[in-house]
Amino acid sequence: MSPRSFPDRYGQDVLSSPAPAHHRRAPQVTDVPATRDLVVEEAATGFTGAIVRLEKIAGELVVELEDAKGRRRGFPMGPGFMIDGRPVRLLPPQRSAAPAPARQRSASGSVYVQGARARTARASRIWVEGKHDAELVQKVWGHDLRIEGVVVEMLDGADNLAERVRDFAPGPDRRLGVLVDHLVKGSKETRLAEETMRLPGAAGNVLILGHPYVDVWQAVRPARVGLQEWPHVPRGTDIKVGTLRALGWPHAEQADIAQGWQRILSTVRSYADVEPTLSGRIEELIDWVTTES
Repeated sequence: MSPRSFPDRYGQDVLSSPAPAHHRRAPQVTDVPATRDLVVEEAATGFTGAIVRLEKIAGELVVELEDAKGRRRGFPMGPGFMIDGRPVRLLPPQRSAAPAPARQRSASGSVYVQGARARTARASRIWVEGKHDAELVQKVWGHDLRIEGVVVEMLDGADNLAERVRDFAPGPDRRLGVLVDHLVKGSKETRLAEETMRLPGAAGNVLILGHPYVDVWQAVRPARVGLQEWPHVPRGTDIKVGTLRALGWPHAEQADIAQGWQRILSTVRSYADVEPTLSGRIEELIDWVTTES
C-alpha cells in the first residue's frame, strides 16, 4: 500500500520562496512641487486631475484638482498622490527668488551710491567759465563729483585763465581740468588755452577742453525746450538775450535771463539731455583730475 499522500501545508522551503508582501521594499516616494496644471492622481480615491489652486483651510494646505470633466476636489497637501503610477508627495512650490533690484543710476549714468558721504576734497580742481556752466555740471555730474571729492570752481570768463593757472601752481598731485566755451579753431578761447598750456608746470598737469558753443545754454539739447535747433543769434547780440527773444520768453532784464536759464536747466534730467560734445568733455575732465599721475 503506497503511503498516503497529504498536501504540503507549508509549501516550499520558505528560504527559496518570494518574500511575503509585508517584507517587500516599499516603493520610493518622490517629492514634487505642486505647480499649477500638474496632473496627479489621488491614490485613495483614484481622482485624477490637474492642479488648479492651492489654499490654506483651517491651517492645512489643500491642493485642488480639476478632472477632464471640470469636476473639482480638494485634498490635503502631502503624500498620497501618484504621477504615472508612481507615488509622490506634493510640496508647496518654492517661491522664486525676488529679482535683484535694478541698480539706481545717477544723472550722469553712473551707479548711484546710496547714502555715500562726500569724499574729502582733492587738491585737484575743475574750472568752468561761469555760473550757468557750473550749475549744469553740478546737476548732471554732482553725484560723481561728491563721490570723487572734486570741486568745481568758476573762472568768470576765460580772459584771466593764464593768470589763474599760474596762481594755482598745478603739479602731479594738484591737477587742473578746465572747460571753456567756444573752443574752436581761430577763436579767442583757443588762443587763450594755447597760451596757458605754455606756462611752466602746465604740461602734464593741466587739461583744457571745451565745446563748440558760444554759450553753455546751447549744450542742452534743443528738444528739451521744444526746438529742433537753437536759434541763430546775430553777431553783436548777446547770445542769452537773443535766445530768450527767439523762444518768446522775457529777456529785457538780468532777472529775465536768470529765470530763462532756470527754465532751461529744469528740463535737464540726465546726461542724455546734454549734447555729447559737452558730456564727453566733462567725463574726460573728471577722469583727468581723479587719475593718479
